[in-house]
Amino acid sequence: MSLPTSGAVSAPGQVPVARSARRPPPRRGTSTPDRLKEAAIIEFAARGFHATTTRDIAARAGLSPAGVYVHFPSKEDLLYAISLDGHTAALDMLKEAAADAASPGEALRTTVGTFAQWHAEAFQDARVVQYEFPHLSPEHREHILAVRKDINTVVAEIIEAGVASGDFEVADVPGTTLAMLSMAVDVCRWYDTEIRRSPESIGTEYGDLAVRLVARHRR
Repeated sequence: MSLPTSGAVSAPGQVPVARSARRPPPRRGTSTPDRLKEAAIIEFAARGFHATTTRDIAARAGLSPAGVYVHFPSKEDLLYAISLDGHTAALDMLKEAAADAASPGEALRTTVGTFAQWHAEAFQDARVVQYEFPHLSPEHREHILAVRKDINTVVAEIIEAGVASGDFEVADVPGTTLAMLSMAVDVCRWYDTEIRRSPESIGTEYGDLAVRLVARHRR
């Protein structure tokens, strides 16, 4: 995530979602709240939060507009649920990747690679999670910003460990952390299923790049 810990985020222009890349309609077998979240992700990713109406979301989920409010008091509450799901999943994913690594280099390669791969595999979800959260209420936004700070911390601690072990050479740990997470986040802006690069190959490339950026140059 391009993860500033203030409320401001420089969101790119809304990225059109190609029809071939869009999710199918929400599955009827899922719970109604999940169907609504899936429908909202499609609409928010394609239109943006403000341009999407509850009627748009309800229609895609196969419900009446009133049906949305049974499960979510407002469109903003629906965005908050999506944002919290995505940020929490990302944090858990990075913690797990870091915990399983045997060295700082392996940890950095795995965490950045996993993060980049997810932003390709779930690019619609990621566009909403990354670029729409500034539209949350102040209370909800503060909660999401706290999770984003925790995500920053996972990667920053890996870089600090690599510097301490002599594997990495980094003068500015916070700046380097932000740069690495930002490049992974940017994948969701340009990725599309019609691109002839797999999420796995993107993850491998970005993980390797992250390690090369901080590797200590032996003199």
